Amino acid sequence: METSEVKNMIEAGLDCDATVTADGSKYTAIVVSDEFEGKTMVAEQKMVYALVNEHIQSGAIHALTIKAYTKSEWADK
Repeated sequence: METSEVKNMIEAGLDCDATVTADGSKYTAIVVSDEFEGKTMVAEQKMVYALVNEHIQSGAIHALTIKAYTKSEWADK
C-alpha cells in the first residue's frame, strides 16, 4: 500500500493534515487536527486507527505509529 493511499484515507476521515512515511509495511503517520482538542492520546490514536483498521486487519498495513497533534501543539514543535 502506498503512503499516499494511507494519507488520503486519514485525511478523508478527519479534518486534518497528515504526513505518512513507510518502511515496508510499517507506517508512521503525523496527523495534525483540531479534532484532537481535549482528547487523550489513546482517543486520538483510536480516531486514526478506525480510519485504516480494515487495512490493518487485512495485513496491508503491518504496523502504524501515530503521532497526533492539535494545530497549536504542532506549531509549538
